[in-house]
Amino acid sequence: MMNSSTKGILIPIGGNEDKGIDNNEMYTLEFIDEGILYHVVRAAGGVDAKIVVIPTASSIPDEVMENYRIAFDKLSCTNVHFLDIRKRTDAKKPASIELVKSADCLLFTGGDQSKITKKIGGTELHEIMLDKYKNEHFVIAGTSAGAMCMSEEMITGGNRSESFRKGTVMMGKGMAFTPGLIIDSHFIQRGRFGRMAESVARFPDLIGIGLAEDTGLIIRNNSDFEVIGSGMVIVFDGRNFQHNTINELKDGTPMTLTNLVTHVLANGDKFEIQTRKIHVLPIESPFI
Repeated sequence: MMNSSTKGILIPIGGNEDKGIDNNEMYTLEFIDEGILYHVVRAAGGVDAKIVVIPTASSIPDEVMENYRIAFDKLSCTNVHFLDIRKRTDAKKPASIELVKSADCLLFTGGDQSKITKKIGGTELHEIMLDKYKNEHFVIAGTSAGAMCMSEEMITGGNRSESFRKGTVMMGKGMAFTPGLIIDSHFIQRGRFGRMAESVARFPDLIGIGLAEDTGLIIRNNSDFEVIGSGMVIVFDGRNFQHNTINELKDGTPMTLTNLVTHVLANGDKFEIQTRKIHVLPIESPFI
């Protein structure tokens, strides 16, 4: 398990981050010097950092790679590479291993998070990622599915219309970069409050993180995080549940959960994972 001695940085993103391609009114941050991908580049060491984009989760990897090629070009990045792992054997290739070994930053794209764990999880490549993240200044970013796979207990699916009934959330093992969290994406836009509530009911010692689109976290040392992006982050804290019936109920039965603490955080707010302390950006501070 990772701890405060971890030297790397995680940047989970809620999906649909601004890539500087479309003029979308949902984005309120300047792409070049305030957007999500700008933060990724800065954390990685700047425009010359070696950034490796991994589109394994995507069903349209060629299109996804082109979009990120354009986005990072707009940010003046000079050293962007693509690791197109479509089969588990691709993860075992010497060229794949060498590319990750030499990288300053990995970016997992969106799609299906289970594809990432099935094709990369448990391989030597995965072990190299974990080792670099623990022992080096190494950035692992991920959007949508690429964010959800970062946790050890990973949401793999769930029916929104049946939420708050036991058994509607499917879970599996993720990449375990951040064991203390459960991460969900597109959280506001796709109405995923119910499935995170059940996830935290099943694992009350873990913190649930619901990421809105174009919103992310910078997690340092696996001990604290800061919110970045144009949306909000919903934090679920179930450690002081007064009533949690999930272990007594049959699948399909409505759950009773009381004293599930939630927080709504926005750009610049900070949260300490171990102590659960919140540091809210003062209202008079500039929007960063």
